[in-house]
Amino acid sequence: MVFSFLGVALRRRTELFKGRMKKNLSAGDVLDARCTRCRVVTNHTIIAMVEDKVVRVQCNTCNGVHNYYAPVEKRPARTAVQKEAGAPKRARVGRQSAAQAEWEELSRSVDPGAAIRYEMGRGYRVDDLVQHPVFGLGIVKTTTRPNKMEVLFEGGVKLLRCTL
Repeated sequence: MVFSFLGVALRRRTELFKGRMKKNLSAGDVLDARCTRCRVVTNHTIIAMVEDKVVRVQCNTCNGVHNYYAPVEKRPARTAVQKEAGAPKRARVGRQSAAQAEWEELSRSVDPGAAIRYEMGRGYRVDDLVQHPVFGLGIVKTTTRPNKMEVLFEGGVKLLRCTL
């Protein structure tokens, strides 16, 4: 009789560790959680629960108290789907390529020497040529009250601050 009881107890304990049976958690129990201060998964002590749900925990490493964040499960790596060798690739036409085409068309007809140096405190009008210290040469496309403008640069459209 004693041996069968020990066998059942040992089997139940190993099933708990393997995750087959869920243990009823309560305040004071220790579990794994993502720590917002340590930024890793560490042991935490349960501080507060709502019904059967863990709500607040304390990190056993840094003693930080925060909401409970379950550890992130590792997802299997995605395998690349290979297309048939004979299948033609479609060209992606998006906002970036449209802006690039528009920039190439407009940049041919402008004189870079007539560009105005960009300053946040200055006013600009549509079609003004602007020289930005980081983005380079650009053309003002739209202005938005009270203090913004969209400028088309070679790298794409940027929203910049200005005075209107």
